[in-house]
Amino acid sequence: MTAQDTFTTSYFPKYETGPLIGGTLGELMLRNAAEVPDRLALVEGVADPARRRRWTYRQLVDEALLLARALLERFAPGDRVGLLAPETPEWVLFQHALSFAGLVSVPINPAYTAREVEYVLSNAKATGVIHADVSRGKNLTAIVQEVSGKLDHLTVTINVSEIEAMKAAADPARPLPAQQADDIIQIQYTSGTTGFPKGACLHHRGVINAAHFIIERADFPMGGVWLNTMPMFHIGGSIVSEIGVFSRQGTFLLMQSFDPALFLQLIEEEGVQSSLIVPTMILALLNHPDARTRDLSSFSSILSGAAAVPEALVKRAKAEFGVQFAIMYGQTESNGPFLETFTTDSDELQAQTIGRPIPHVEVRVVDPETLETVPIDTIGEWWVRGFNTMTGYYGKPDETAAALTADGWLRTGDLGMMDAQGYFRITGRLKEMIIRGGMNLYPAEIENTLFEHEAVSQVAVIGLPDDTWGEVVCAVIHPEDPQNLPDCCALWSHCRERLSPQKTPEHWIFVDHFPMTPTGKIQKNVLREWYDEGRIVPHGWERPQRDSKIA
Repeated sequence: MTAQDTFTTSYFPKYETGPLIGGTLGELMLRNAAEVPDRLALVEGVADPARRRRWTYRQLVDEALLLARALLERFAPGDRVGLLAPETPEWVLFQHALSFAGLVSVPINPAYTAREVEYVLSNAKATGVIHADVSRGKNLTAIVQEVSGKLDHLTVTINVSEIEAMKAAADPARPLPAQQADDIIQIQYTSGTTGFPKGACLHHRGVINAAHFIIERADFPMGGVWLNTMPMFHIGGSIVSEIGVFSRQGTFLLMQSFDPALFLQLIEEEGVQSSLIVPTMILALLNHPDARTRDLSSFSSILSGAAAVPEALVKRAKAEFGVQFAIMYGQTESNGPFLETFTTDSDELQAQTIGRPIPHVEVRVVDPETLETVPIDTIGEWWVRGFNTMTGYYGKPDETAAALTADGWLRTGDLGMMDAQGYFRITGRLKEMIIRGGMNLYPAEIENTLFEHEAVSQVAVIGLPDDTWGEVVCAVIHPEDPQNLPDCCALWSHCRERLSPQKTPEHWIFVDHFPMTPTGKIQKNVLREWYDEGRIVPHGWERPQRDSKIA
């Protein structure tokens, strides 16, 4: 497909720019170890350069192979194994050991409570869990001990501190199981923006190629250096960033948590070219004083997503950092992103769209009721089909049947439209659609309008119950200056100049923070819970008399 292609219906067909990467993740890493054995594969991103541990591709693969053989003394191929640890090199080593051993990794958020950890391990029927002692002050060992006593199938617990002893005791002659590209490599639990998380079964072919195409379009060079500050228990860190980097034989520089000063230091000292960072991180970097003193000349591209990226932020990042920009969209269920802008796209396209599909997938926009493909510029549910769809939700056949059609389409549950040039614009989740007096309203359009107001730093639009209309629009706003709240009438007038009356918020709530997923998505379901519990309440205001009734 080319930039000149035009469409009349909201269907973007599959196209190819080259073949898919074949084989498993283990085979990819073995090829890298053979072709670029001495190139740095993994670097620990800590402040003291003398304490930055480094692994070449040969070293990383050799250690992972030993660990894999040690794991097979305790597990059988196909077993599910939880991985509960912070973002350290040991996380990566165990991840690849699990892959080589034919075990299915189950990444777990180390911020989870014992109840949440138990839910994931129980749902996955995990045989074991690999864990660290602590993460950001949380006692992970105590959590594992508490949970393991409740789950009969959880028979093996391994502390990451055992890694050297496991390698030393491993039998290097122990055979490794044969695997296929369609085998499940990871059960990735959804981020939980709505209800209990579900475990999406991801496969080798999907995670490798989705990550490869995304960072290739983001202009990450072969053999380049990528700085990661995304959580490794999420696809943003362990798939898009890490496996994407390894698909291009690059260096994966791993920070344990985001710190703008350290991030800028590492760019200068390690020659970082690219990173996946969400808008709040970009803003923190731009505003940090070190951004004006560090040598950031190597930094050439930013990949972003997970939350709306305002046009002004795109322009500022490009101007002040001298970088290219790409914005992606995807889901856990699609093995990662499948839509992305090009670094050559205009600032307007970067801010207002989520780009075009990656190669080897097809995407269409469907009327949720008729299931027919809609005309261009018409809102509907996005469906995707290709190499990247999950095999299903683990242990949940009903939910799988609802998400995957018989002919292979993944129903994303996201609403948006496609234009004549094949660019996609998101309007919100199907479950987040506000129905006011029988009219469907889409939060993203209202949020984008409010983003343009200088007093608004971040915004989420939700529906609140109303006796007359069923639901009405409420804007939850984090102000630019929390000590000087915006005037509700001014915000209302700003919206009324740009939106029809029924789309204009009738309630305004101001917050000092949003409930967020680890990858930067606002949890609107939590905002509604806060409202129901009385933790947040609408601000008192009076609508201007000239338009006191909205119909």
